[in-house]
Amino acid sequence: MAIEARIRELGVRHQSLERAIEDETSRPVADAIRLRDLKRKKLRLKEEMESLRSRPH
Repeated sequence: MAIEARIRELGVRHQSLERAIEDETSRPVADAIRLRDLKRKKLRLKEEMESLRSRPH
């Protein structure tokens, strides 16, 4: 149960980062450094979620 809860928590954070990326790209002049950092964080979360999903329960 703890793994599923962690995956859900990471999923919520992943969605939040997705919204932040969308907000940043919709700006007339997006901050490239902020956008890069947001995308890296999002990727790390995705990788962690995939790692947890691949573990035997």
